[in-house]
Amino acid sequence: MLGEGARQRIVKKVRLPRREVSAISPREELTVQHERAILVSVSLPERPWVGEDPLEELQGLAESAGAVVVGRLLQRRQRIEPATYIGRGKVAHLAEMCRDLDADVVIFDNDLTPAQTRNLEQAIQVKVLDRTELILDIFATRARTLEAQLQVELAQLEYSLPRLKNMWKHLSRIRGGIGLRGPGETQLEEDRRLVAQRIRDLRRRLQEVEARKQRMVAARSHEYTVSLVGYTNAGKSTLMNALTGAGVHVEDRLFSTLDTRTRCWHIAGLGRVLLSDTVGFIRDLPHHLVASFKATLEEARQARLLLHVVDASNPLAEVHVSAVQKVLEELDCRHKPILLVLNKIDRLRDRGELAWWLQRWPAAVPVSARTGEGLDRLAEAVRATFLRNHIEAEIECDIADGALLAWLAAHGEIVHQAVEDGRMRVRCRLPPTLLDRLTHSHATVRLPASETFHALS
Repeated sequence: MLGEGARQRIVKKVRLPRREVSAISPREELTVQHERAILVSVSLPERPWVGEDPLEELQGLAESAGAVVVGRLLQRRQRIEPATYIGRGKVAHLAEMCRDLDADVVIFDNDLTPAQTRNLEQAIQVKVLDRTELILDIFATRARTLEAQLQVELAQLEYSLPRLKNMWKHLSRIRGGIGLRGPGETQLEEDRRLVAQRIRDLRRRLQEVEARKQRMVAARSHEYTVSLVGYTNAGKSTLMNALTGAGVHVEDRLFSTLDTRTRCWHIAGLGRVLLSDTVGFIRDLPHHLVASFKATLEEARQARLLLHVVDASNPLAEVHVSAVQKVLEELDCRHKPILLVLNKIDRLRDRGELAWWLQRWPAAVPVSARTGEGLDRLAEAVRATFLRNHIEAEIECDIADGALLAWLAAHGEIVHQAVEDGRMRVRCRLPPTLLDRLTHSHATVRLPASETFHALS
């Protein structure tokens, strides 16, 4: 039977990060020993390598997790080896590399089954991680808010549940006392039950978080809401700082942002815009991780406009665009208005490269969040997108109704205003969803079709 301490550890987190933890205070960031890692990638017909360096992204993930890359191993195969994913000869070569390079961990750029992980660890005598577990480990160390921590823990448990068999080498039968005779059950079965219960508890708590998040986002339905989406490390947080002066944390590493932040962005002729920064996407992002972060991505799901930020200087930018579009499809966001933002144009060696992007996406806006170039064009593009469906109306109100005049200036575009017979007449452009709110004021609204209605109150 599990002791109370072991039981609590399993309930809290089934598979702790495999790196050595030297700080355990929940208020402090975990500090880890830099492990020596060997990276492995297998090219398959259904999953070929992308770019000139197939391991560039995996190396970035490994370094973000605190590892030091000391070796690489590549293999092309028509089909995987069921037992070890890579061939028998490569397994022997990998074991020799681990001994020669004194490696602590082997990281695969592919997803492994629990049996493959176990067989590889037995063959090379070094712990083995796959791409999904590496991403989960990074998320676990970066999560700051309770919402993000719950989501990461749920994703870790769902990943670990079928892998529990590898965690225990002492699966003896639990012995029963008097009155408890019977076949008993294995410790593995007990652990699985504990994990399954914890998963149910987390899902219930996340449903409450998601419902609260939906109510919060729905309360902004009358606002101009814009969400930044894009591949990880595309410069979304830097762009948010440049547009809003938010001062959010910026770091040149993958997944530096996990928690959603919303700040006010004031655009001339439009008013206040609520701009949200979201977690970055990545190629082959685990499906259950997307599902776990549904609450965090609610900002993107409910935004009236998505700014798809692309690192235009990255040679794999087109692959990144496709990966983001795939995740947006999973989130049912492809029907939303999307404005492509070509960021980091200051890093382009040849500005002629922009011509290719603009030929394919004529509405794309080239910017540099670092230097500020193109930010005025971006603001104008957002303004034009929102005003495209606005209705021009003439509103007559009391000249002393300063609150209404301020609301019109904040949420619409004032074209002309004048005072006639002690009444203020304002001609402005407003979204159709906001015209109904004027029924709660002492105002008269004249629409373009000369249809006039008076406030009820």
